[in-house]
Amino acid sequence: MNNNHITPIQTETLEQWAKELGFQQLGISNIDLSEAETNLQNWLVQKFHGDMEWMERHGTKRTRPAELEIGTVSIISVRMNYLPLQKHDPVMILNHPERAYISRYALGRDYHKMMRKRLQKLAKQIEATFTGNKQNTQKDDFNYRVFVDSAPVMEKAIAAKAGIGWAGKHTNILNQEAGSWFFLGEIYTNLPLQASKPVENHCGDCTACIDICPTKAIIKPYVLDARRCISYLTIEHKGAIPKEFREAIGNRIYGCDDCQLVCPWNRFAQTAKQADFAIRNQLDSASLLRLFAWTEEEFLKKMEGSPIRRIGYERWQRNIAIALGNAPSSPIIEQALNEKYPSSTLLVREHINWALTKSVPTKNAPYQSAPK
Repeated sequence: MNNNHITPIQTETLEQWAKELGFQQLGISNIDLSEAETNLQNWLVQKFHGDMEWMERHGTKRTRPAELEIGTVSIISVRMNYLPLQKHDPVMILNHPERAYISRYALGRDYHKMMRKRLQKLAKQIEATFTGNKQNTQKDDFNYRVFVDSAPVMEKAIAAKAGIGWAGKHTNILNQEAGSWFFLGEIYTNLPLQASKPVENHCGDCTACIDICPTKAIIKPYVLDARRCISYLTIEHKGAIPKEFREAIGNRIYGCDDCQLVCPWNRFAQTAKQADFAIRNQLDSASLLRLFAWTEEEFLKKMEGSPIRRIGYERWQRNIAIALGNAPSSPIIEQALNEKYPSSTLLVREHINWALTKSVPTKNAPYQSAPK
């Protein structure tokens, strides 16, 4: 990339453009992620990434932006609030075990495409400003690449360097004015921009997120063992969920927000302005039995455009089976589990077995041996 002819741009101008596109904040980072690289390597060595083998791919491209996108000298980082307007208190749902708890980010439409399109518009606006029309002989002077959780990018480390917020003890980015309920996106560019000033860490002595974690996945401040994390177990993990974590999962069938719900900084959280994040299919208060009754066709249709669709019907059923096992025992739950068993995969059957032996006396559970 050649950036010799690119005119400098004020961060304030970029911030205004970003807000016009629906982002709540924009910051600029340089490409020195050496500290994040060391932390990532230590994390991987300890196998805290579990089955997420993609975290080990790409060598140093993840932590050296100029290797991923040649010529990169600056990174534009943005955030967008996603917390939807809610009729039901999420803590209340967690305290009603017959209801399904779904991570707040997944209650509406998937954010990837929407945010990526808006970042593309921002990049095109920059391009139009500095390279003119297609006949401009210097049109190749500005190059960029847009990311929204779509490539090996250290988005949290970048956001922290860009002043979007600081990394909390739960490893999520926190902002004094908005808490942590927001998505991140990036533009890698050869445009030489003035880096933003990082903000101070304001977690202090608070350990609320560590104390509340149901599976003790935050093993120490700023270190998360994904293998214990409910979000990882219910979303990323493809196999059987270890029995040691099943009771702690409770009624969380897709993700977990406990560390965010308890964080004092989320008193300042702002609700999303984007209609895409509005709650769909009453997922903020749905009963476990209603969701468990969906056929695969119903699941695929109702979850069209939702991030939940990515885990597939099998893991959806697996997760709900665990939650039903954690719900108060009842004949209707036992019946629902038994009725699903014959048509279920071996993986789901294993979790139905567990739910039946947990929710009713062992002698009444018809399937005592989990399939090998």
